[in-house]
Amino acid sequence: MTRDRRASEAAGRGAELIALWYLRLKGWRLLAERYRTPVGEVDLVMRKGSVTAFIEVKARPSLDGAVESVSPRQARRIAAAARQFLAQDREAARHACRFDIVAVSPYHWPRHIANAFDGDQ
Repeated sequence: MTRDRRASEAAGRGAELIALWYLRLKGWRLLAERYRTPVGEVDLVMRKGSVTAFIEVKARPSLDGAVESVSPRQARRIAAAARQFLAQDREAARHACRFDIVAVSPYHWPRHIANAFDGDQ
């Protein structure tokens, strides 16, 4: 693994930790972190009340850049991983699910965008 790749990996993990604690302070409960399947990965799977959110965490120099960086291909891969999670978690499958983004940028509070993209892309 190259030095740049290791630095990116560390930055991503740091952003995920910031997002996790930010959402916990807002009342969300962690169900899975870095949920991986052969078809995709979800950074955070969290529940608040009867809503399960599949959350993509993006760290960029600007909050807008972070939100815009989720591509349609990436959204499809997240949705595919979410379907596998729902097949294994009966509680989540019975309730509302959505796809969120948490944008993390230096010197700003994280931005949580609920229903940021549709799982049927």
